[in-house]
Amino acid sequence: MGISIEYLLWLFPVLVASSLVMAATRHERVNVIISQAVKTGIWTVGFLLAIASILWFAMYCIG
Repeated sequence: MGISIEYLLWLFPVLVASSLVMAATRHERVNVIISQAVKTGIWTVGFLLAIASILWFAMYCIG
């Protein structure tokens, strides 16, 4: 039983929106906002991949 790809596709608009909002609340210049949003997006994807890897490994060990 796995997660549907349709659910994973919801990650992208939510990731873009949240990264832009977080960056825009801290900065006023557009180039700084975009730069910070990209950094936040990369950090968030890395964090989600780390969690997914840990869960995959735990499920592999359990059975």
